[in-house]
Amino acid sequence: MDDKQARIRLAPATEDDVDLVLWFIKQLAEYERAPNQVTATEELLRKNLFGPHPFAHVVLAYVAVDGVEQPAGFALYFYNFSTWVGRPGLYLEDLFVCSEFRSLGIGKRLLVHLAQTAKERECGRMEWVVLDWNEPSIQFYLSLGAKQMKEWIINRISGAALEHLADL
Repeated sequence: MDDKQARIRLAPATEDDVDLVLWFIKQLAEYERAPNQVTATEELLRKNLFGPHPFAHVVLAYVAVDGVEQPAGFALYFYNFSTWVGRPGLYLEDLFVCSEFRSLGIGKRLLVHLAQTAKERECGRMEWVVLDWNEPSIQFYLSLGAKQMKEWIINRISGAALEHLADL
């Protein structure tokens, strides 16, 4: 399949798409060599993405080939805040395109859409992380003008450590 044969459509996910969102999350985990680490469920996603206080947003990418539309990728993002620039930021948590649809421009379309969203919301920046072994993605992001922030180290507390800290 090439660009000339494929038509790409982006759409915000709705509550009816929860099963598809979870499927994409599991596909991403498989790609990132961590399929057993996914504990998300449709119920949790429904509550946290489409409940009264959504914590994140999802954009779905579809590809139509010969009139048949298929889910091809997704981006899940949320807003944070930069004290230094005094503005919100858009944080891209997940970006995934199914292997059979890569090189069609879907990832770029999703990132352009998010950049437009960030601009509309007057965000000071857009950030995400990428695994250090994912060289194709690293090169793709650099080609779009991303700057690696190698001096920053991600810190995380989860599970029992989070419970312990909360109980101090």
